[in-house]
Amino acid sequence: MIAPVDAAEYLGLRPTGNPLRWHLPVVESLTTSQGSLFGGVALGAAATALERVTGRPLVWATAQYLAYAELAATLDLDLIVAVSGKQTTQARVVGSVDGIEIFTVNAALGNRPLDLRGTWVERPDVPPADAFPSTSVPDEVRSRISGRMELRLAGEDGLSSVAGHGRIAIWARVPGLRPCSALLAVLGDMVPFGIRRVMGMRGSGNSLDNTLRVARIVPTDWVLLDIRIHAVEHGFGHGAVHLWAENGTLLGTASQSVIIHPPGGQ
Repeated sequence: MIAPVDAAEYLGLRPTGNPLRWHLPVVESLTTSQGSLFGGVALGAAATALERVTGRPLVWATAQYLAYAELAATLDLDLIVAVSGKQTTQARVVGSVDGIEIFTVNAALGNRPLDLRGTWVERPDVPPADAFPSTSVPDEVRSRISGRMELRLAGEDGLSSVAGHGRIAIWARVPGLRPCSALLAVLGDMVPFGIRRVMGMRGSGNSLDNTLRVARIVPTDWVLLDIRIHAVEHGFGHGAVHLWAENGTLLGTASQSVIIHPPGGQ
């Protein structure tokens, strides 16, 4: 069993002498099948750096992807703390390579001690992860980062009990990474996977954006991903992912818009 580590160590995120600048080397294990940085990793690294610098947990973050960071590049992550209040910090991160902007993340961090709690979305009614076999990822979309994950589709013939309604339930885990905002960012980057499954298509896709909202992080080995595809139109797909702990706690939600690339398409 792989001993879990924190997100910065897992991603290879490095501080510099400037507390508002971090470095993220693009290594093979963090890339897509095309050899560029996985979008969820970019968002997770930015969130991790912001949490370290502000000393506050992530509430919300959204990434806009502008260009690709290729294998062997080193990203500069420049943090801007725009507003820091008593309980909430608003900040952003610009990720660049050799001065070329690759992505921008806007975020809010904080913890307000209110005794109010509730969850109103429903968790898919599926058996636990050990009831299902491991799921292979198609060659054309197999990323290097997927090699560090284990996926188990929660249903017969690779379809969940809610499939057919634009939804797929899948158990996922990332051995070696403790539950944290970065874990949710990586696992939340699953809308392209969901689009392929619900439409019965091959091909790939890349994200225009990735938004993560953190509810409550609790210890869990497996995370249940409730992938909900909203629409596919004009060559773009839109959807969301609800992320659940094994004990039924809603960890957070993620949403994306995706450029769809069918096999041999534009």
